[in-house]
Amino acid sequence: MSGHILTEVADGIARIQISRPEKMNALTLAMYAEIADALERAASAPDVRVVLIHGEPTIFSSGNDLADFMNPAWVGDDRPALRFLRAISTAPQPVVAAVNGPAIGVGTTMLLHCDLVYAGQTARFQLPFVNLGLVPEAGSTLLLPASAGYQRAAGLLLLGEPFSAAVAHQYGIVTEVTADLDTLAAATAAARKLATKPPAAVRLTKMLMKKPMAVAVADQIDEEIAHFDRQLRSAEAAEAFRTFSEDRSAYR
Repeated sequence: MSGHILTEVADGIARIQISRPEKMNALTLAMYAEIADALERAASAPDVRVVLIHGEPTIFSSGNDLADFMNPAWVGDDRPALRFLRAISTAPQPVVAAVNGPAIGVGTTMLLHCDLVYAGQTARFQLPFVNLGLVPEAGSTLLLPASAGYQRAAGLLLLGEPFSAAVAHQYGIVTEVTADLDTLAAATAAARKLATKPPAAVRLTKMLMKKPMAVAVADQIDEEIAHFDRQLRSAEAAEAFRTFSEDRSAYR
């Protein structure tokens, strides 16, 4: 256990907290595995009606821990990161997220699989995959154009620049922008409200909304990760990572 993923189930809500503030909540292989475990447990638990995901009060997640890309366990169909993506993209219950501070890389793409997302007004989002010589993941090359429109999505994915909570809301990534101090409370209130509703009706409604794109999303996740793996071992990614390690603002 990493000690950086905190979970609890109470009143029908499975809460998953990312807590690695010393590394800006960067996700390691162990953390991905623990989140995947929590999501898989929730999916099969009849008493869980909602999943709530959040980070620290001022940090959601700075994305994947870059050091883990060199770990042999990164590759393979059973890799923890892929287990996590498959679990969150197929979660039968509503998934609610509260976002404060940075949400970078997978910190943003995972939100495309959440049903309700509440973001603090100073939250900052970024999809810097191309800047690192990589390709986007989590089905984002399908889901983001669907929610934001192709040209808006292209601006976020190809330029890889930071964007605000207001833009995330405008582009359909975020449900509601709140005051920073109110974000978790707003997400928790929504989760509690969902937990009181007829559970079968909630699950079926989510299933019906997700069904038209479910197969396409699963296929896109698999194709993205295949390209991601190849790019990760490319000369341009090696150069981008070297530049990033020398100047951590260079990927912006």
